[in-house]
Amino acid sequence: MSLFKSASIVSLLTLLSRVTGLVRELLIASTFGASAMTDAFNVAFRIPNLFRRFFGEGAFSQAFVPVLATCKAQQGEAATRVLIDRVATVLAWALLLLSVIGVLGAAGLVWAMASGLKQEPRGFEVAVVMTRWMFPYIAFMSLVALGAGVLNTWKRFAVPAATPVLLNVCMIAATWLGSPWFRSLGLEPIYALAGGVLLGGATQLAVQWLALKRMGLHPRMGWRWSALRVAWADAGTQNILRLMGPALLGVSVAHISMLINTQIASHLRSGSVSWITYADRLMEFPTAMLGVAMGVVLMPQLASARANGDAAKYSGMLDWGLRLVAVLAVPCAVALLVFPTPLVAVLYHYGAMTEFDVQQVTYALMGWGVGLVGIVAIKVLAPGYYANQDTRTPVRVAIGVLVLTQLLNIVLVPIFAHAALTLSIGVGAMVNAAWLLVGLIRRGSYRPEPGWAVFMLQVLAACVLMAVFLMWANGHFGWTASGFQGFKRIWLIALILSAAAAIYFLAIWVTGLKLRQLVRR
Repeated sequence: MSLFKSASIVSLLTLLSRVTGLVRELLIASTFGASAMTDAFNVAFRIPNLFRRFFGEGAFSQAFVPVLATCKAQQGEAATRVLIDRVATVLAWALLLLSVIGVLGAAGLVWAMASGLKQEPRGFEVAVVMTRWMFPYIAFMSLVALGAGVLNTWKRFAVPAATPVLLNVCMIAATWLGSPWFRSLGLEPIYALAGGVLLGGATQLAVQWLALKRMGLHPRMGWRWSALRVAWADAGTQNILRLMGPALLGVSVAHISMLINTQIASHLRSGSVSWITYADRLMEFPTAMLGVAMGVVLMPQLASARANGDAAKYSGMLDWGLRLVAVLAVPCAVALLVFPTPLVAVLYHYGAMTEFDVQQVTYALMGWGVGLVGIVAIKVLAPGYYANQDTRTPVRVAIGVLVLTQLLNIVLVPIFAHAALTLSIGVGAMVNAAWLLVGLIRRGSYRPEPGWAVFMLQVLAACVLMAVFLMWANGHFGWTASGFQGFKRIWLIALILSAAAAIYFLAIWVTGLKLRQLVRR
C-alpha cells in the first residue's frame, strides 16, 4: 500500500473521529455553555489527558514504535512478540500504580492544573470528583497506544485510526442521555461526561484488543513479581525506557506550557478555559487529519528505512510529507485566519452559547491559525528524529520554545487576554518546526528535493485567491444573526468551503503543480 493511500485511510477515519468530536463539543456547548461547571470538566479531563501523553501516544509511542519496527526488521516476528509481552507487562504495572496515586491525589492535581477554580468553590469540588472518576482512563488509553503501535507497525492503520470515534460516541450518549438522567437523580448533570469518558476508554481498548487477538499479537502481561523483573531486565524494554527519558521530558515541557496557560486562563474572565478548549477542538480537526495521519504512517516507515540503512528512502519520505503539509495545511491556516467566525458560529452558536462566546472562541481560534502549519509540520519532522532513536534533540528544541512561549505570554496576555495564550503557542509551533527542519538538514538526514521555491509560490498564489473569496463570504453574511441559524447556515458554509477548495485546487492546477506526484508516492 502506498504512503498516500495509507495516509488517506488514516485521514478519513480521523475525519470521522473529528466529526463525531465536533458533534460532541456542540452538544456539550449547547447543554452546558461556557460556565464554571464546564471549566471544571475541561480541567478534570485535561489531567488524565496530560498523563496519557506520558504513558500513551506521547513519550511511550515515540520510544516504542521505532524500537518495535527495528526489532521486526532485524530480529523477526518471534522476537518482536516477546518484546511486546514484556513492554506490556512493565506498562501495566506502572499504570496500576499511577491510577492509585492519581485517585488519592486528585485534589492536589486539580489545584496544580487550575488553582483559579478556587474562585468558584463548587467548580473546584466538581473538578476533583470528576478527576477521580476519569483517572483510570489513563490506563485504558495507554494500553490503547501500545496496541496502536503494534497495529501500525504491521501496517494495520484502520483500527487505531477508527477507535477514537468510540470515545466521542460514549460522550455524546452521556451528554444527551446521561446528563438528564443524572439531573433526575439529584446529581450534578456534568458528572455524566466523566462516566462517558471512562466508558469510551474501556470500549476503545476492547476493540483494539480483539483486533490484536485475531492477529495473534495481543500482549500477554505478567502479573507476578518475577514476570515484572524479567520484563524490566529485557534489553528491548531497557532501550525503550532509555528513549522514553528524553521523550518524557519533551512531553513534560509541552504540558508545562499547557499547565501554565491553563493556570493563566483560570485567572482570567470566567469561561476563558472553555473558550480556549472549544477553539482547540476545532483546530484539532485539520491538525489530526493532516499531521497525525502522516505522523502515524511515516513513523514505522522511517524507522524501517533507518534500520535497513536506506538514507535516500528516508529523506524522500520526509520530503513527501513536508510537501503534503504545504499543499494541505497552508490553505487550512489561511481559512482559520480569514474565515474564523463562520466556522465557530456554525459549530457552537446554539443553546447556551451566546454571540459573545462565539466571538471569544473566534479570537482564540485565530491564534491557533497562526501556528497551524508549524503544528502539522512537527508531526512530520519529529518522527524523523524518533525513527533515528534520537529523542534528545526535539526535547532541547521544546525547552527553547517553552521559554519563548512564556515570554510572549508576558507581553501579549495583558493585550489580548485568553487569545494571547493560543497565539503564543502558535508562534512557538512555527519556531519549533523551523528548528527541527534546520536540524535535519544540517545533519544530512534530510536533503530537500529540487523545485521547492516554485512549489511554494504555486501554493501561496492559490491561497491568496482562496483567501479573497473567504474574506468576502466572512463579511457578506450575518453568521451570528438570530434569524440565520440551523440547516440554512450549515448548508451555506458547506457550499462556501466547497467553493473555496475548488478555487484553491483549480488555481494550483492552473499554475502547473502536479498533485499526481504526491498521490502516487
